[in-house]
Amino acid sequence: MGILIKPIVTEKLTIQGDKLNRYGFIVDRSANKIEIKKAVEQQYGVSVKDVNTVNYHGKRKSRYTKAGLLTGRANHYKKAYVTLAGEDKIDFYSNI
Repeated sequence: MGILIKPIVTEKLTIQGDKLNRYGFIVDRSANKIEIKKAVEQQYGVSVKDVNTVNYHGKRKSRYTKAGLLTGRANHYKKAYVTLAGEDKIDFYSNI
């Protein structure tokens, strides 16, 4: 499996992409900033200025059903916020 799992396309990150040239990705939890930078540059053909990462730990969740109390946990994941250099842009909708 690659380092980049999927891009994050939300209203907040779309605005940041327009104003600050910043994009978000869900990445492999063991990837470091250098590996993320190389993966984005290779896959999208852009130059990366900065990479910020955030680790999210899965929350415990429970719900009441007819069968009783069901408990579980949401998955752990890691986000990477990538700032591009210059006038580079990433178009996530080009393949649609």
